[in-house]
Amino acid sequence: MKVPFLELAPSYTELKAEIDAAVSEVLSRGWYILGRQVELFEQEFAAYVGTKHCIGVANGLEALMLCLRAYQLGDGDEVIVPSNTYFATALAVTLVGATVRFVEPDLRTHNLDPKRLEEAVTQRTKAVIPVHLYGMPADMTPINAVARRYGLKVIEDAAQGHGATYHGRRTGALGDAAAFSFYPTKCLGAFGDAGAVTTNDDAVADSIRVLRNYGSRTKYIADIKGLNSRLDEVQAAILRVKLRYLDEWNGRRRLLATRWKRCLADITDIALPLEPDGVVSCWHLFVIRTPARARAQEALAVRGIDTAIHYPIPPYRQLAYVDLVLPTGSFPIADKLAEEVISLPIGPHLVPGTWLDEARAAFLEAFANDAGSVKGGSVCLA
Repeated sequence: MKVPFLELAPSYTELKAEIDAAVSEVLSRGWYILGRQVELFEQEFAAYVGTKHCIGVANGLEALMLCLRAYQLGDGDEVIVPSNTYFATALAVTLVGATVRFVEPDLRTHNLDPKRLEEAVTQRTKAVIPVHLYGMPADMTPINAVARRYGLKVIEDAAQGHGATYHGRRTGALGDAAAFSFYPTKCLGAFGDAGAVTTNDDAVADSIRVLRNYGSRTKYIADIKGLNSRLDEVQAAILRVKLRYLDEWNGRRRLLATRWKRCLADITDIALPLEPDGVVSCWHLFVIRTPARARAQEALAVRGIDTAIHYPIPPYRQLAYVDLVLPTGSFPIADKLAEEVISLPIGPHLVPGTWLDEARAAFLEAFANDAGSVKGGSVCLA
């Protein structure tokens, strides 16, 4: 038996006829940058998210950078990011010249803790980037309330949140602007790098359209110092096809997440992902916690079940951020998550089956020497 963590080829196989036709149309037209397919995808994705604007860009990192630049954030400004996100969230802040200020997550949801957010605001703080980690929307109502009190911009890192909803509204429409990645592994993935910004702010949308194209509104005339960050026509055409199936494929992910939770619910060595009231995850990842991670991964691997760790080193402990002089232990919740999280296989083309029973058996084997590893009731770890 072999259960891959994620396979990308089946997403093409299922939609091969439609994707081939879409790509063929682009190639036949001979227009490859900022053309009809990008324009149509921007319209369709904005309508899907529920915003006035979508601006296609080259990747998720640059989507975040362009949001920060559109709000004129840079040297002397602080931007709050979660202490346990993928380091690209922090990197975007650094690359525009601003200072990263890390804030701990809620241990139950792994998302930015609104209670700690307000404590971290200083006179230099100008924005906050909540991350919809693993596809689970951050708690945006209290985050937005803190932002309003202190005049902060709220920029969603929606790189993992395609199609997730928070009290009936989709991620990408919950703050001042949002950055999406369409990296191939995402719920809405391109066949290469791609990204987008969504917003209801006309001025920000206009600024990003100029910034993504060298700072130019008219060919060969640069109004400002921009960069080359453009979603290409081939990727836009592919994304248009896949967008039509996003909700269906997220539904398949949700079914598997439900099966995982049912399978592991009574194993007290495991903390299952929490989906708060009013929140609907898109289940980009299915992430559990266990203090016996190495044993669990080994037992699963023996049965041919692949796993991953998102993320093994918190951003503040990355060598790239040694200049912040933050000693190990500065963010104990981020450290705890980094030591305990395991991402289990999930995806729209992974069919639930007897392999789930094998996975359960692997966990029970891994925890066999732990007293009371299987009990009814709580599955939360202290």
